[in-house]
Amino acid sequence: MTDTQQILIGGNKNGVHILLDPAMANRHGLITGATGTGKTVSLQLLAEAFSRIGVPVFSADIKGDLSGISSPGKPHEKVSERLEHMGITEHLFEGCATLFWDIEGKTGHPVRTTVSEMGPVLLANILELNETQAGILHVAFSVADDQGMLLLDLKDLRAMLNWIADNRKELAREYGNIASQSISAIQRKLLVLKKSGGNIFFGEPALNIQDLMHSDFSGRGVISLLDASSLYSNPRIYTTFLLWLLSELMEELPERGDAAIPRLVFFFDEAHLLFNNTPKGLIDRITQVVRLIRSKGVGIFFVSQYPNDIPDEILGQLGCRIQHGLRAFTPKDQKAVRVAAQTFRQNPDIDTEKTITELGVGETLVSTLDPKGRPTVVDWCLMAPPHSQIGPLTAEEKDRIMERSPLKGRYEQVVDRESAYELLKIKEEELFKKRQEATAEMEREKAAAKTRKPGRQRQSILESTLKSIGRSIGSQIGRSLVRGLLGSLIGKRR
Repeated sequence: MTDTQQILIGGNKNGVHILLDPAMANRHGLITGATGTGKTVSLQLLAEAFSRIGVPVFSADIKGDLSGISSPGKPHEKVSERLEHMGITEHLFEGCATLFWDIEGKTGHPVRTTVSEMGPVLLANILELNETQAGILHVAFSVADDQGMLLLDLKDLRAMLNWIADNRKELAREYGNIASQSISAIQRKLLVLKKSGGNIFFGEPALNIQDLMHSDFSGRGVISLLDASSLYSNPRIYTTFLLWLLSELMEELPERGDAAIPRLVFFFDEAHLLFNNTPKGLIDRITQVVRLIRSKGVGIFFVSQYPNDIPDEILGQLGCRIQHGLRAFTPKDQKAVRVAAQTFRQNPDIDTEKTITELGVGETLVSTLDPKGRPTVVDWCLMAPPHSQIGPLTAEEKDRIMERSPLKGRYEQVVDRESAYELLKIKEEELFKKRQEATAEMEREKAAAKTRKPGRQRQSILESTLKSIGRSIGSQIGRSLVRGLLGSLIGKRR
């Protein structure tokens, strides 16, 4: 490589290097191809290349195959053949500084967020709420946000929903009609979420996204791998968690604009799961995030089987395209191949549609962006071999890396501080006393009314108390929390 800042993707049939300009990485990218054609190795190649030039990387590791990126690769006959084809005489086998994460905390540092930080938009997606139920969930967050009250875990949210159910008539003045049946439906779905691991995922200490953006002592970007083997069995939680991460990056990172290298590169594996049965309103918001996060210096690479797994609004924003082989056994497959071919800027020397069906393992069609942001014509490419180990680490090897992690001990101990559950309990007790006092006063007023002269009756303490309940939960200027595009908090209140 003549320019150390250029990323080597591979070489064409003439041995000419195909390069990716890191300055264009925040224009996002797409890696597609059938199962077994080498998508994961392409992801690994790009991830370690970004790391070498100082860019932190985040990726989910669905099958455990990516953990080898932390360990040096080994010489192999096929590796030597590829290096010779590309005219590369020096190829240093080396691993990358890697942090392992796991929601369950078994194979990596625990990953948590709070219910407040997740927000109502993404939580409604996890719970698969209908429009009415989602509206009630928004009311619960509005009540909490208006008071600056953080919902840290599921018991906080359940307490808030119970509070709203008990006071729905008074709250209706401020927030509109609240159906008890909808609250009950949400509570049932929260129980299901709890049994699916929600009680582990929601809580503190919450993940600080700055811990995904470290460099090692040599200035290379640290690669963060999320063990998604268990998450993958629950696609809603998997995709919503990754969306939450994008939302956090969007809301927390300052504007950066175009730069020589991105601030972070984010790989979204099995991206088709993100768009399956996703409400159009949420897809519209995702599209906005993908468009706007570029200015924060974040590049997103979607990894899936077919380009048409990605909505057109997002597909049109993906500048770097790496297409592995597809097989056209059925009319549906043939259509998918045709669509994949049409997403490239055509090369008169290549029959793109035909070539896609003939690509072998490690062979791809590639189009990147030139320095002016224009897509290059598609070219056949033999992918360069990674410098790190292809395939997973052993459990013992991963344990040794975890023992040396600079984050060891930061997230392992669960914290349960005073939050909405405790605060609402106190508020409920106070209102119960007020109601008792108001009821007693009303009885005294009834007794006094028998001797009072006819005329305009003054408002009872009970009536004034009931009216004040809605106001007591209403907006409190200076304390309210503000949310961003996907519902994440802007300016954390930890």
